Amino acid sequence: MASRSAAVLASGTANAAKLFVAALAFTSAYIGFSAYSAAGDTPAAVTTITLSAREVPVAEELAPVAEELAPAAQPGEVTLGGLAGACSGPLVARSVLVSPEPGRSVHYGWKLTRWSPSTKSWRTYLVDYDGFMGAAETVEWRPEISGDPGWYRVELSAKGLKTVTSDRFQVSC
Repeated sequence: MASRSAAVLASGTANAAKLFVAALAFTSAYIGFSAYSAAGDTPAAVTTITLSAREVPVAEELAPVAEELAPAAQPGEVTLGGLAGACSGPLVARSVLVSPEPGRSVHYGWKLTRWSPSTKSWRTYLVDYDGFMGAAETVEWRPEISGDPGWYRVELSAKGLKTVTSDRFQVSC
């Protein structure tokens, strides 16, 4: 029995050695092939990009534009600026909200409504909510109307205050 065990042990060791030599040969061949293929490649072309910038004084350039977009706000009315009948662009709505309770926060909501000829009513198009704390605040909203011609108006509502509606305006392409 000792001879049979020794034969099995010797053949198992021989098989393990053969497997180790085969794995080593495969790894060496893989590394050699990778090095050979990398050496034959041409380097990638280099593209140089030059970035440039010019300085524009933001405060001086944008101040007149902002005043053109929306006139001065008044309590109890919504003033509109921007858009000017274009099919898309910024609309600026402003108003002044006076808090009924100056020590508490005021939550208010903007609503852009669109006239529906089929239902003959104003339908909600966009909404936005915000708030402030204090006695009074000039509030502003800049909704985007993009490629949807029709008649619109802006509504501003706050709890404890009367809802204020802007004049209607037409967006046309």
